[in-house]
Amino acid sequence: MLRYAIIFLVVALIAGVLGFGGIASGAVEIARILFVVFIVLFVLAAIVHALKGRAPPS
Repeated sequence: MLRYAIIFLVVALIAGVLGFGGIASGAVEIARILFVVFIVLFVLAAIVHALKGRAPPS
């Protein structure tokens, strides 16, 4: 998912340089949403991992 956020960011940068304002703003919004979703999932996974802890040795 982070890969898609980076791809949309690159598309937005290229479109912005070439003067395609509508495409650039759309790609920036998609990249921003994907990045926020990625960060939220990362934080949730880190919290679950911290709460789960290690299993006792058998």
